[in-house]
Amino acid sequence: MAPARVFAVVLLAVGWALAAAADAQNATTSASSSSAPAPTGWLKAHATFYGGADGSGTMGGACGYGNLYSQGYGTRTAALSTALFNDGASCGQCYKIACDSKAAPTWCKSGVTVTITATNFCPPNWELPSDNGGWCNPPRPHFDMAQPAWEKIGIYRAGIIPVLYQRVPCMRRGGVRFTINGLDYFNLVLVTNVAASGSIKSMEVKSSDSTDWMPMVRNWGANWHSQAHLTGKMLSFRVTNTDGQTLEFKNIVPSNWKFGSTFASNLQFK
Repeated sequence: MAPARVFAVVLLAVGWALAAAADAQNATTSASSSSAPAPTGWLKAHATFYGGADGSGTMGGACGYGNLYSQGYGTRTAALSTALFNDGASCGQCYKIACDSKAAPTWCKSGVTVTITATNFCPPNWELPSDNGGWCNPPRPHFDMAQPAWEKIGIYRAGIIPVLYQRVPCMRRGGVRFTINGLDYFNLVLVTNVAASGSIKSMEVKSSDSTDWMPMVRNWGANWHSQAHLTGKMLSFRVTNTDGQTLEFKNIVPSNWKFGSTFASNLQFK
C-alpha cells in the first residue's frame, strides 16, 4: 500500500500546483466564499484521491476489510485523516460529500454528492505543511477518497478540492457478517456489512458451553479479538453499534467452524 500512497502524494502535489494557479485568477471570489459558513448540517473539509481509476489501489487498508469489491463496499470509499478516523472507531461509517462550489467553482461538479464508506486511514505527513501536501495532518478533517468516488464531485486536474460533508446512515444489502481469523486462544473477528451507524462500539462473544458473555477488544480497524479458547464451540456474538443499538447473533457460528471462514447473518442494524 505504501507505493500507492507515495504515488498519490506526488500526484496530489502536481494537482495542487495547477489548482493554485487557477485559484489565483479567482482570488477575490474564492477568498470571500471560503470564509462563508457551511450550510446547516454540513461541515467543511478537503478531499484528495488515491488508488487509481479503477480503485484497485484502495484494497486492504487500516480497517481490515480486505477486498472492498467482494465485501460490497466497491469504490465508494475513503481513507480518513486522524481527526476523523478516531483510532479505527470510525471504520464502516458513511459520509455524504459534496464539492464546495462556492469556494472552488473551477474545480467542482456542482449539485452532485457522493456517499462513501470509511475503509482506511490517511496518515499524517509531518515533513510537509498542513496546507501544502500534509493534507491529513491533525487537526485537519480530510478525506483521501477512492479516485472513482472523488471524480463524481471534482475535476481531475484539481488534485485537491474543498468539500462539505455530513454523517449519514449506511445502506447495506443483507445482514451483518463475521470473519474469524487468528489462532487458538487468539480469535480475531472482522465485522463487515454494518448498516445504520456503520461502526461498532462494543462486541461480546458467548460459546455454547457457557452462559456468560465475554467482552471482546478492538484490535485494529473493524477487527475485534478474544483470547478465550473458542475452537470447536458454537459461537454467538452480541454487538452494539455507535448509535447504541444492540443485536444478538445467536449461534451464528457452528461448532465445526474453521479460521478464515465468514458467517453471514440475517440480522441488520436499522
